[in-house]
This record gives sequence, structure tokens and C-alpha cells, in this order.
Amino acid sequence: MPISEANPEYELAVVVPVHNEELNVRPLIEEIAAALDNKSNYQMVYVDDGSSDDTPQRLIELANEHPRLCVIKHINCCGQSAAVATGVKAANAKFIATLDGDGQNDPGDIPELLETLKSAPNPDMLLVAGWRTKRKDTEWKRIQSKIANAVRSALLNDATPDTGCGLKVFSKAAFLDMPRFDHMHRFLPALMIRRGGSVVSVAVNHRPRERGISKYGMWGRLKVGIVDLFGVMWLIKRGSKPISEIVRESKSGNGAQ
Repeated sequence: MPISEANPEYELAVVVPVHNEELNVRPLIEEIAAALDNKSNYQMVYVDDGSSDDTPQRLIELANEHPRLCVIKHINCCGQSAAVATGVKAANAKFIATLDGDGQNDPGDIPELLETLKSAPNPDMLLVAGWRTKRKDTEWKRIQSKIANAVRSALLNDATPDTGCGLKVFSKAAFLDMPRFDHMHRFLPALMIRRGGSVVSVAVNHRPRERGISKYGMWGRLKVGIVDLFGVMWLIKRGSKPISEIVRESKSGNGAQ
């Protein structure tokens, strides 16, 4: 699919990273289409992150049914952040919405988040984050998330009660201006603030996982989370927020000396 940065073909690209989600791709794609048809000029960008099941084949079949669907495949599993980055870079749209591929995020919430972003004075300086006020996870998982959010918020001051929600909306230009690293998707609010922007959290629907199994374990997530947290703290400390203005435009023409 050709990409035009100057004149993107779509207003919105819904970027969905997936790994071994063969049972979830069709229901979620159909939900995205139902939520956005006749509401936005959009595309769907699915990035298969080295799945070992039939996810890639299912996506190819679905692309024949849904012309708005772009399918990209990582040969090896590179992680969710790498898949998100691949999808955003390939997106032919001004705005990006990210969704987890397990079906727990509700695509029906995307239009409200998109309108919040578009109504901002400078959409390139705003990230709109979903806030799962009524999570449909186990009590143990909710406790883990509550503790993690409290620690992260205290150390990063990212003004976001639920950075773990996969539903976020932002501009492509903003994302491409952020530093990229493994697991960066968990720190997008802090990275937006680091570049001088702001974050707005909007309450969204959350559903229980109906098909497939979770790819995350507590201890693995905790280990990398601590390392990443200190890494982002270093980035924030080393970052700068220049305030600039153009004092003189260059002149066009062939006679410049």
C-alpha cells in the first residue's frame, strides 16, 4: 500500500498487534468495521508478530473480505512495542488508534477518543488514553495493575491512571517523534509529556477475554517493567522541551546567493 506522509489517504489507522490470536482476529476486525463504517475514513493495520498458529492465514483471508485491512507479518516474534511501531510506520493516516488484539478493548470507544484528539488546539501534542474504570479481569490481575499504576505514576508523573489500556489515540507525527525501545507502548503517556505534550484519559468499556490465552505472566512483566521504568526516568531527565519560533522564513527562487 503506498504511503504519502504529506497527504495521507486515511484520517485514521487502527493499529492492532497480534501474536497467536487466530480465534480473535475475525470478531475484532468485524467489530472495528461496525464501529467505524460511515463515521471515519479509516484503515486497519494488523501486524502479526511471528505467530506460530494460523493467525497469519486468517488475516490474509480476512484481507480479501475487508479492503481496508492491511496485513504485515514479522518473521520472528519481536514484541508488542515493535509490532505497534511497525504498524504506525506503515499506516497511511494522520491519526492512529491502537487496540490490543485479544478483544478486551471495545472498538466502539474509538470515535469518542478520536473526536477528543481532533478537537485539541494541536492534536500532535495530545495523547488520548483509554481508562478501564470497570475492568473485567481477575481480582489478582486488577491488584497487580493497581500497584503498578501507582508506582509508575509516582515516579513518572505521567498524569494517567491506566497506562496499561491498549486503546490509545494519537497522531502519527507524535509517535514518530518519540524514542522507540522495547516495551515503549506501556509508557506512551510519559513519552508524550516528555516531548512537551499532554494526556487526557477517557473512560472506556472493558471486556473479559473470551478466546485464546493471555501472553503475559506476572513475574516476566514485573522484571522488564522495573528495568523499563528506570530507563524512561532517565529519558525524561535527559529530555528537553524547546520553545521555538520562526524569526525569518527562507526565500524561494533560484536567485538566492
